[in-house]
Amino acid sequence: MRPHCVLHQLLFVTLFISTGMLTACAANTPRAFDDPQLIDQFIAEMVTEYQFKPEPLQQLFSKARLQPAILDAIARPAETKSWRDYRPLFLSPERIRGGVSFMNEYSQWLERASDIYGIPPQIVTAIIGVESRYGKQSGNYPLIDSLSTLGFAYPPRAGFFRGELKQFLLMTREEAVDPLSPRGSYAGAMGLPQFIPSSFRRFAVDFDADGKRDLWNSPADAIGSVANYFEKHGWHNFEAIATRVQVKGDKYTSVIDDNAYPRFDVRDLRSAGVLLPGDTDDSLRGSLIVLDGGDGPEYWVAWHNFYVITRYNHSVLYAMAVYQLSREIVAARWFKMGIP
Repeated sequence: MRPHCVLHQLLFVTLFISTGMLTACAANTPRAFDDPQLIDQFIAEMVTEYQFKPEPLQQLFSKARLQPAILDAIARPAETKSWRDYRPLFLSPERIRGGVSFMNEYSQWLERASDIYGIPPQIVTAIIGVESRYGKQSGNYPLIDSLSTLGFAYPPRAGFFRGELKQFLLMTREEAVDPLSPRGSYAGAMGLPQFIPSSFRRFAVDFDADGKRDLWNSPADAIGSVANYFEKHGWHNFEAIATRVQVKGDKYTSVIDDNAYPRFDVRDLRSAGVLLPGDTDDSLRGSLIVLDGGDGPEYWVAWHNFYVITRYNHSVLYAMAVYQLSREIVAARWFKMGIP
């Protein structure tokens, strides 16, 4: 092939690749919203329902941008994975070591939260570890963009996210925060514990008593807020969370609850062929869940406290990751301290 032909082909390939990259970049470039009438209607609701002034909201939403990357992210959540693929995302050596470091550094606040709210330090730590890698990955989207994108351009859950957008604006007014400033996840979650705005307003606490609820920069506030969340959702201190079991026969399918709601007492579970340890507390209530493990099905009885974890995130996989990470953190911390 002649040199000038080779050069021509190289130029063509380079132009083709560059054009494709530019097209992809353009498709993911933040832009103004397609339907301003939706925003106008939303502003009118905020004025009527919460007595906001329309002009500041109009100025705010003129700066908000639809983020296509957010729509891409919400279309492929991690919770759609199987347990064998989901578990390694959160039970990594790095996240376990990070949990040990977090517990050591903030042990005073964790113990105080445990005393006040009755929530084990390792559960609070595991939540923050799963949610944000102990604050290292709390999200970098402007929350006004993420909530507006999902509220005005994601029909499957637009109503929910418009509700959270309202809560966000109420939160920023109450906390005297510029609504353009807070950043978080693609789904509008904030800070170390990744509270959505409605959870912030209901459960965030000023645990370090500095006059503000700061879930971004105050690990103490994050710890107290997570503990308050679990206490308000009915955590039973010193009670079991989950028990790995074996099953026999085929009646066990009658006590499976894919949402882990604690429907059955211990007698019901045993009668259905669930082989619980002999010392299981008869006062407990739970349900059987079946996870797709690496070596076949895993059978677990999820007790009341496991269900409480699912109030933070409704995924059974999420709750199991939090539970197992909490145990791994405790084991690694004891090993490091030389406790057998």
